[in-house]
Amino acid sequence: MSLLVFFCGHAGTGKTTLAKMLLGPLMKASGSPFCLLDKDTLYGRYSAAAMGLLTGDPNDRDSPLFLQHLREPEYRGLIDTARDNLELGVSALIVGPLSREVRERRLFDHAWLGVAPDVQLRVVWVQTSDEVARQRIVARADPNDAYKLAHWDDYRQRRFVPGGASRKGLLWFDNTAPAPADYETLVARIVAQ
Repeated sequence: MSLLVFFCGHAGTGKTTLAKMLLGPLMKASGSPFCLLDKDTLYGRYSAAAMGLLTGDPNDRDSPLFLQHLREPEYRGLIDTARDNLELGVSALIVGPLSREVRERRLFDHAWLGVAPDVQLRVVWVQTSDEVARQRIVARADPNDAYKLAHWDDYRQRRFVPGGASRKGLLWFDNTAPAPADYETLVARIVAQ
């Protein structure tokens, strides 16, 4: 069974930490090798160089310029890389906010993703409160978060929280203070057929 699993949610929710923690248990439970594709790891240096040239701020990841011109190519590159791995029999975990794609239900669309119909799609929405997310962002002291923190009220207002039809099929995970059983339950839900 090939799986394409998305760990989505806003900054500070712990998407990457959660994906890394569950990689081994997912491989064991599914019997499939996995690759981890984190947006910041794959495109962070490239985007820093591009934004440095365009705006003089290599740490900008949230301005309208970034969102309009670099966001989409980064996400398409993640999906293209996942597709290459899936074609080789390697399941993939993609980590990124992907809120627009969740809202528009694109992550459940095999044709939009360009993956075979037999690939199992799972979308995990990782969430915490705004306060916890902000504390985590401040604590990690990543320069890429400077714009978010400087414009926190605007950033917070545009954060999408799935509801109604956009929530259908999401594996909701509250990452505020999960217990070991919560991780086990999430792994079981991801690999369930």
